[in-house]
Amino acid sequence: MKRVLLITLIAVMAAGGAVFAAGSQDQSGGLDIGIAMPETHVLRWVTDGKKLQENATKLGYNAEVVWADGDQTKQNKQIEDFITKGAKLIVVASINTGINTVLADAAKAGIEIISYDRLLMDSGDFNYYTTFNLKKVGFLQATAIEQALDLKNAKEPQYITLFAGSPTDNNAYFFYDGAMEVLNPYIASGKLVVVGPYPKTSADKTNFQRIATEGWRAENAKARMENLLTNDAKDVVLDAVLAPNDPVGRAIVEACSNDAKYDTIEKLPIITGQDGELPTVQYILENKQYMTVFKDSRLLADATIQLADAILKGQTPNIPGTEKTTFNTNVKDVTTYLLDPILVTKDNVKKVIIDSGYYTADELKSIGQ
Repeated sequence: MKRVLLITLIAVMAAGGAVFAAGSQDQSGGLDIGIAMPETHVLRWVTDGKKLQENATKLGYNAEVVWADGDQTKQNKQIEDFITKGAKLIVVASINTGINTVLADAAKAGIEIISYDRLLMDSGDFNYYTTFNLKKVGFLQATAIEQALDLKNAKEPQYITLFAGSPTDNNAYFFYDGAMEVLNPYIASGKLVVVGPYPKTSADKTNFQRIATEGWRAENAKARMENLLTNDAKDVVLDAVLAPNDPVGRAIVEACSNDAKYDTIEKLPIITGQDGELPTVQYILENKQYMTVFKDSRLLADATIQLADAILKGQTPNIPGTEKTTFNTNVKDVTTYLLDPILVTKDNVKKVIIDSGYYTADELKSIGQ
């Protein structure tokens, strides 16, 4: 599979701090746009980084993309390298707030920064943020659970357990709170019973930490799910699991599949996700995972490079297809451009993800499409 080979190559080279550079119409050879992505173990960051670079190159910019392997110290060094190379603008999705010192260095050097999909918290050294409607992602995950379990008409209690994303990623809080706006009324009425920790909102820091998935790592989610299945959920059959993204969702499917109560596909709980990763598309088609929230990174990359182009040309940004708003970093409000995510189930996965060309024909052969 072409993408698998590409992803493997990127992961190996990124681990060694590799940089992928694209040519430019700028004959000076200087770096125009540096693109700093957080990791490769979540596949969407591989796709996003390559698409951002591709779009920048099409507009004639010299662009480089790097991946940090989930290591903020490594990412800081990568950004320092961009500063040394004279980058005019940096697009960055960070790992945690340990990035803020190097952001300040970039700002002092006169470099514009776009916070990409993860808001750079506790920093006042940038002015722009591009992302999807974060609370809507969680809202769609919970809406899928509501519909699949027909909670409005449920006569018997339905059992659910809750997972959240990485506590170092500000987005995880928005996803969770968006979901709980839908689920909390059903929990309060007794139609949903939470098995395990239950933070009513992300403001309950103690319990949120207990359901969080450090680093968004699937192995952490699988270990926690296995622990739940042998403890809190030992004597109940789960009807649903709120999972924050696709790797976590697949890890939960794997853990459940090893438990006798869920040893067939029909017995698996309703499991959510987000990002529309190819293995999850396969899981959805096989009825292993109920849904994903599709955030078309092609559109986000397009919007981000349109924004970068306007900034570098000194123009007023006008990004079609986005909602313009502001987000607060705890230091300042930053101009934000939001795109809409899409709820995807088996009913519309072909139309939304497959027929849109998000994956190549060779990739789709692996899932029989």
